Amino acid sequence: MLYTTIILSILEVLIVTIPVLLSVAFVTVAERKTMASMQRRLGPNIIGYYGLLQAFADALKLLLKEYVSPTQANIILFFL
Repeated sequence: MLYTTIILSILEVLIVTIPVLLSVAFVTVAERKTMASMQRRLGPNIIGYYGLLQAFADALKLLLKEYVSPTQANIILFFL
């Protein structure tokens, strides 16, 4: 009984979260395409069909980013 309520709660959260994230990705691509057409460029067109996977590629790049800092630097101040 307890497990079913937890699973249903997780599913409800996913049902709300996934469309929101997908819509943000679509709006990001639409904004990039609009800005590119204003500047007479192609915009994001390499990743996926018409650049639809560009937002996901950017998110993956951000998650896999390696943080490099000088050894003598104060880390808190360096990353500010």
